Amino acid sequence: MKFNQLGSTGIKVSKLCFGTMSFGGDADEVESSRMFNACRDLGINFFDCADGYSRGKAEAILGKLMGKSRDELVITSKCFVPMSDDINDGGGNRRHILHAVEASLQRIGTDRLDILFMHRWDPAVPLEETLRALEKLVADGKILYLGASNFAAWQIAKGIGISEKNTWPRFDVIQPMYSLVKRQAEVEIFPLALAEKLGVISYSPVGGGLLSGKYIKGQRPGNARLMVNEEYTRRYGEDWTFDVADAFFTYAKNKGVHPVTLAVAWAAAHPAVTCPIVGARNLKQLGPSLDAAGFEMTNEMHADIAALSRNPPPATDRLEEQS
Repeated sequence: MKFNQLGSTGIKVSKLCFGTMSFGGDADEVESSRMFNACRDLGINFFDCADGYSRGKAEAILGKLMGKSRDELVITSKCFVPMSDDINDGGGNRRHILHAVEASLQRIGTDRLDILFMHRWDPAVPLEETLRALEKLVADGKILYLGASNFAAWQIAKGIGISEKNTWPRFDVIQPMYSLVKRQAEVEIFPLALAEKLGVISYSPVGGGLLSGKYIKGQRPGNARLMVNEEYTRRYGEDWTFDVADAFFTYAKNKGVHPVTLAVAWAAAHPAVTCPIVGARNLKQLGPSLDAAGFEMTNEMHADIAALSRNPPPATDRLEEQS
């Protein structure tokens, strides 16, 4: 297993991060254990979680599985998502953040989170309040590093500016969506990450399964996530994305590489990406993603694959300045 530096934290993390979103949901404890052990056998030391994954079940399962290996692992969680029907249970306010982190620590069975991500941007709460609450948790030793998930570049930059102005801990790690069919992060988020030396653990490198080979030649499996999950249908449902998936599958087949392996390796090859997050419903499905750890993506292959999809529009409308 190769290890990469996580931004400017000084921490070294495995080339792949395992995402535990399926724990306690699509994967029961037995299957979760099989996937966790396969990751550890490969040398993965980085596990991404969230309190909202199966309403805390994923955190509890991860805590059981890591056992005495806790100090060898880099563990993340997130807060923002409501965990109950209480009207005040959720968001980026100080009250919820402090409560949510205590609950996460208890479920995982640990005294600290290596990284806490704010799962979403909260337009109803001043960012100063969110960051001040996070500063207290860092001061108390309950969080080691701060992260932002699903933030726009300007939101990340604003947070960094506020933190540096107040000499508070700043965002060290970000978690954007990134795949061959979701490349918006290339425009401003990745350049910001490189400029500020932020760690980047991107998610959904296989495009919610779109790039797995299930959707070639007009196939639309009725039980597939993109067909039954409204959120994923809206995210990936445009016709052009299926055209990309078809062309990508043909390319992978011609190269003799599993499309999932190639999709993960392509996302991992961007210079701003520390490591992509991989996940699965079961061990069999996880295998091709884990194979990406040993796959060497050449510059030529990376460019050929990128040419199969749309380049995102630039940050300004001055197209003549694009090289």
